[in-house]
Amino acid sequence: MTDSVYVGNAGRDAALDRGWLLGHFKDASDPRHSEDVEIKWGVHPRGDERARWVTGEERTTLQVLISGRFRVELPGRSVLLAEQGDYVVWGRGVDHSWYAEEESVLLTVRWPSVPGYQVP
Repeated sequence: MTDSVYVGNAGRDAALDRGWLLGHFKDASDPRHSEDVEIKWGVHPRGDERARWVTGEERTTLQVLISGRFRVELPGRSVLLAEQGDYVVWGRGVDHSWYAEEESVLLTVRWPSVPGYQVP
């Protein structure tokens, strides 16, 4: 790594930080540090599900299906991502949860990068 360049592999790097590649949680000297956006390479085994719904969301989220079959639960609506490239966007204030119907890989982009949203 040089001062402003980082070259890596999403699959390998994601394993180091619960899937997150970029965001406020990276060291300030790392080019992957950002308070504006978070990016995650999420690998979910079949049957993986969010431990509980996210409520009081303060960020906007984009999820893009790379492979698999993945369901996103939103208030009053269930969205199935089934074909490579399917995506869903939801804004601030939208509660959500998810479930991997098959082994799935997703790219998630959230903004802004806000500390304190880790689910135990």
